[in-house]
Amino acid sequence: MEVIILFSAFLVLLLIGMPIAFALGIASLAYLLLEGISLTIVPQRLYAGIDTFVLLCIPGFVLAGNLMNVGNITEHIVRFSNALLGHIRGGLGLANVGGSMIFGGISGTAVADSASIGSVMIPGMAKSGYDKPFAAAVTAASSTVGPIIPPSVPMIIAGSLSGVSVGRMFLAGAIPGLLLGLAMMVTVYILAVRRGYPRGERATFLELLREGRTAFWALLMTAIILYGIIGGFFTPTEASIVASLYALVVGMYVYKGLSWRKLPAILTDTVFTSAALLLMVGLANLFGWILTSEQIPQMIAGLILTISENPLVVILILNLILLFVGAFMETIAALIILFPALLGVATGVGMDPVHFAVMAVLNLMIGLTTPPVGVCLFVVSGIGKLPMLTVARAIVPFLLCNIAVLLLVSYVPAISLWLPTLLMGE
Repeated sequence: MEVIILFSAFLVLLLIGMPIAFALGIASLAYLLLEGISLTIVPQRLYAGIDTFVLLCIPGFVLAGNLMNVGNITEHIVRFSNALLGHIRGGLGLANVGGSMIFGGISGTAVADSASIGSVMIPGMAKSGYDKPFAAAVTAASSTVGPIIPPSVPMIIAGSLSGVSVGRMFLAGAIPGLLLGLAMMVTVYILAVRRGYPRGERATFLELLREGRTAFWALLMTAIILYGIIGGFFTPTEASIVASLYALVVGMYVYKGLSWRKLPAILTDTVFTSAALLLMVGLANLFGWILTSEQIPQMIAGLILTISENPLVVILILNLILLFVGAFMETIAALIILFPALLGVATGVGMDPVHFAVMAVLNLMIGLTTPPVGVCLFVVSGIGKLPMLTVARAIVPFLLCNIAVLLLVSYVPAISLWLPTLLMGE
């Protein structure tokens, strides 16, 4: 009975618009009071949830993303992508996806990508003759690439939950992220040809060289992070600090968009964002502890395996569960609650933990652009001043494209595992 109340309270609070962290906390508190469990368990589980060294890199990467965003990095990335792809039919749409692939490799978060790229590209595409719903849909869909291409906050969480090296997780997301971006570019091109969207003028070699030289500093940041982690020069947590220092120097002295006057606001935003994420991690850990004590994960695993023990069918069921949850729940909370239970099912049918983690993160990223609660849809509809339903309809071709890539990644393990195995061994 108490478990029913736990889930009922959680769902009702979500439906009335309660932030996910508070919904998790209030529902968990109701369960503990009804069960007569001492409330001393609350601070214990909150602390246990965030007492992981690798989670310290979340504030670091959030700070790096904020510094690069304020430091005009978005504008330079978009200009480089446009110089490279703008002469193709639907070139601004292709540049939008390309910009997200580069920016996502810096910020590691989809919402930051939607807001930053969207504020530049949605008005620009509309002004150049593109349908505004199409511009918003491209921006939202391509933002899902960010947390797949390293560095990635959800990959950090998945790594900490599974005990897998975060460096290995980062490498495992690289090829699926590139595939996802390329598939969306193909979708943009097909729609652009069918709808007669414009193409820009081909950039001269000198223009391309100039924009590439400017964007080089952004690309170098991702290279430094990956090479440093893989080469053993620093841990993911240390990498986040290196990234922040690099972003500060580049934003202030190369792009010149940063100034000391802007730093207090950037630091304040970083503190609030990081605190919200870590509070959610702690409360989701409390919620997850309750589920574990009630043996809900074992029940889910048993239920899935009673349907079928065929690995192909089990993988499909896992995808359906994650896609459904991702459409309603915030990514990090969903990972902490569901990942340990579903990981047991996945490894039970022979999936590698790294492969499953990439598949799970990809599912939940797609959920960010899936109605009714897709956060990125709300962000781009706000920027474009469009009804949510209009953007939801426009994003359907991209959702289908992303799901096709998801199935490919799910059923071809080498897409995720080849690069980490090549560079880090078994």
